[in-house]
Amino acid sequence: MEKIFTVAVLLISSMFFAQSNGVTGKWRTIDDETGEARAIVEIYEKSGKIYGRVMEIFAPEHKKDTCKNCSGLDANKPIVGLTIIKGLSKDGDEYNSGEIMDPKNGRHYKCSIVLKSKDKLKVRGYIGIALLGRTQYWYRVK
Repeated sequence: MEKIFTVAVLLISSMFFAQSNGVTGKWRTIDDETGEARAIVEIYEKSGKIYGRVMEIFAPEHKKDTCKNCSGLDANKPIVGLTIIKGLSKDGDEYNSGEIMDPKNGRHYKCSIVLKSKDKLKVRGYIGIALLGRTQYWYRVK
């Protein structure tokens, strides 16, 4: 009985450890030009797909901005709370086959994300093929 309890505790604790090392959680985005932190994006799983929504914007003058260039259901919605990553699927170590939206211009891009380390996430948005795009690195919020 003691061995079964020990094995159960080890399995449960390893599940929590594996979850803490995944792509889900809160991530600090970094501006490509200035290198400064811009926002917090929460990445979460829903129905087996990965999504990401803006939780906080650091620049006080942009905290209440709306997505003026967005279309459809996202048009003129506040950027804080907006889902910008939609429908990524796990493919080995990478999540792809979904899209990311840039709230600055309202454009949608194909997207892939890869966990580079426990606290560093590679986010790539691109048009057509992955060579034609931009990569950012986001850092886990502790």
